[in-house]
Amino acid sequence: MTASPTSPASLPTVRLRVPTDEDARAWHEVFDDPDVMEFLGGPAELSLYEEFTARQRMHDAQLGFCLWTLLDADGAVIGFTGAQPWPQEKAWGPVGEIEIGWRLGRTAWGKGYAYAAALATLERVRAAGLDQVVAMINDENRRSIAVAERLGMTLAERFLLPNGRSYGRRYELALA
Repeated sequence: MTASPTSPASLPTVRLRVPTDEDARAWHEVFDDPDVMEFLGGPAELSLYEEFTARQRMHDAQLGFCLWTLLDADGAVIGFTGAQPWPQEKAWGPVGEIEIGWRLGRTAWGKGYAYAAALATLERVRAAGLDQVVAMINDENRRSIAVAERLGMTLAERFLLPNGRSYGRRYELALA
């Protein structure tokens, strides 16, 4: 999928696809960077991405949406974007809500990919019949906060994260 025809022409072309087995390795490679994973506990093992991509394929089959692999115009994997249910097993956060999110490798930062991909995500989740999404963002993650606010999301809550040391933000966006 390319960016929406209604999105500004200056946005880069993005394509989204359901993650493949091979994407687990690509995600591991793209995200194996302390700066990329700064707000997520640091780089993770390949096995996490193998489980993660399998779960996204299940979400897509069951819900019609997931965290899709994000490709640039040349077909290179640059990250992921999409939506998924907030995990029921987490004892905090918006359980029962659908969270949108994006994670890009450092080489894709500052080029409009996150915003273009988030717009494509919103198109897809609207088509799947969702009427609201949330975004959970670390208070210090200025880049993701800027994307959420550019999408028109509103800050619904600021809260202490489970680590007890930092804060997070829950943004909401009505889709209807």
